[in-house]
Amino acid sequence: MSSDQAAELLDADPLALERQVCFALSVAARNVVAVYRPLLEPMGLTHPQYLVMLALWQHGPVSVKDLSRLLQLDPGTLSPLVKRLEAAGLVRRERDPRDERSLAISLTDAGRALRERAERIPAGIVDRLGMDLAELRLLHQSLTEVIAASQQALDRQPGARGD
Repeated sequence: MSSDQAAELLDADPLALERQVCFALSVAARNVVAVYRPLLEPMGLTHPQYLVMLALWQHGPVSVKDLSRLLQLDPGTLSPLVKRLEAAGLVRRERDPRDERSLAISLTDAGRALRERAERIPAGIVDRLGMDLAELRLLHQSLTEVIAASQQALDRQPGARGD
């Protein structure tokens, strides 16, 4: 760190709202989800439901446990999303034939067919954001690093792994 950077940190208010990473991430997430909304509503999906569908389109039938891990959501949050998608006729919940204790989530024909409409969403989001694709890829890479670093920090917390 240069002496100019150190001086800037000392002079600046460390609690200034506009300097907080958590604030920037929170506002960005809320706004980006709002940009998705008009593209998802005609498909009958909320953003969290869209994430479930993305995981199923990519990974096929999966257990609730695996879907929870893929989406980094606890099963209690995931379960109502899956139930609403099932009520909409997009997914099916069945006992996993390999493990009767586990529920497997699979796409219905309607759920598979919805993928074709969804394939237009990424380009639509890039267009609506008006950002360069290379810039968005770099942002994605940075956010992935933040996710990894924050997960490591959480794993080091007392009690994180039954400490």
